[in-house]
Amino acid sequence: MPETKVDVELIAHLLRRAGFGATREELAACADKGYAAVVEELLAPREERRISDYLVRRFHPELSGMMGPLAPGENWLYRMATTTTPLQEKMTLFWHGIFATGYAKVIHGKALSDQTRMFRRHATGSLRTLLLELSKDPAMIIWLDNQDNHKGAINENYGRELLELFSMGVGNYTEADIKECARAFTGWTIANRRYMELRSQRDSDWPYGRISWHFEFHPEDHDDDEKTFLGETGNWNGDDIVDIICQQPATARFIARHLYSFFVADEPPVPEWPYTPPADPQAIEILTQAYFDNDYNIGAMLRTLFNSDFFQSPEARYTKVKSPVELVAGVLRLTGEFDRPRYEILERYNQASYMGQILNNPPSVEGWHQGTDWLDSGTLVERINFASQQIGDTDKPGIRAMIDRINAQLSETTSPERLVDACLEEVGALSVEEATRRELVRFSASSLSKTPNGPGHTPARQHIADVLQMVAATQEFQRS
Repeated sequence: MPETKVDVELIAHLLRRAGFGATREELAACADKGYAAVVEELLAPREERRISDYLVRRFHPELSGMMGPLAPGENWLYRMATTTTPLQEKMTLFWHGIFATGYAKVIHGKALSDQTRMFRRHATGSLRTLLLELSKDPAMIIWLDNQDNHKGAINENYGRELLELFSMGVGNYTEADIKECARAFTGWTIANRRYMELRSQRDSDWPYGRISWHFEFHPEDHDDDEKTFLGETGNWNGDDIVDIICQQPATARFIARHLYSFFVADEPPVPEWPYTPPADPQAIEILTQAYFDNDYNIGAMLRTLFNSDFFQSPEARYTKVKSPVELVAGVLRLTGEFDRPRYEILERYNQASYMGQILNNPPSVEGWHQGTDWLDSGTLVERINFASQQIGDTDKPGIRAMIDRINAQLSETTSPERLVDACLEEVGALSVEEATRRELVRFSASSLSKTPNGPGHTPARQHIADVLQMVAATQEFQRS
């Protein structure tokens, strides 16, 4: 049985939240599978179809080396715009926003790109595994100074943020717990392969540079004495600390609230959580139960979330402002500009930064504040100008294909209303408020009357492009 329009709109909602949106053709293919099957495909995709790193290096070498401040983000944006496994990239972005690490302090692009790859590998797996990998990640060790965390001279930075911003939240631990946590992570540091070692293994140090950090444990620098952490006493090391953290109901609720805020509806910034209850406490409890029922598995929490009434509700749609990177990646997927790495990806990366989001360089350890915090008088203009210019560019292959499909549907008696509906369908089954639709129809009718063909004739290609531009300027297009 074919899917109904409502089903297509629900799948479009899913793909905006669990990915970066979809073209009308992609939605039609998903509708044939059904909503539940699409959820499972997102959670357990086939191997990603993508250009090899060797070809990336050939077309754009810096996107392979990724040593500077910009290339890791350019490479990642290119991958978001072209990936066949969108949830994997969306979850990588999710964790980057929580475990915020930036170039301003790390000052080495490869360490940040390595961290991104780590997030990608463990994005939907066990939280325990992810936190262990995070604790061994060189970029995070540098970012929060754990290389300066020594037996008898602890540095609390990583221990504090692990509890406050990465797993539990304020109010669920004490200052003494922070100190004990820091003691457990003493000796967890980084090392670097010497340049001559690299040269002995290959003819060139490209693409890794002379810095190739990796995790190293120094047992002589580790505090082996007894520690009491969150009420449990033992000879704890970092692995034990992560085990104890993952067992806490506070951790389950903290991760559940993050998932709800990212995929369902904006919550206030994390520092306000101790004083502000969740918007939907029942949803948080449902996700918390999924966390414990599935051995801390994030993918199981996502399956519960995507199949829930609170996610599928029509009231949940178009309520979240897309982050700049989500907006740019989604637009690039529609325009089809990047069939391979090109220099222009730097311009698109910069355009996202003008809107307020610089990949691999969040403003602080808190990451980015979401929701309407993305919008001010300057960034809103950047967002609308970017989306409308790209979606109205008839030189882009994806836009040409859209116009071809719209033209194939229309006839000489096509009304402005039908043209608007066709354009809304093409950008991903977009549904707009009635007042917005009336304005789009008014614009379409006015513009159509001025085209050389005149009213009553099949719209000219430029007229269709003009209507698509107006659709891209709507608030619904800017939201997910």
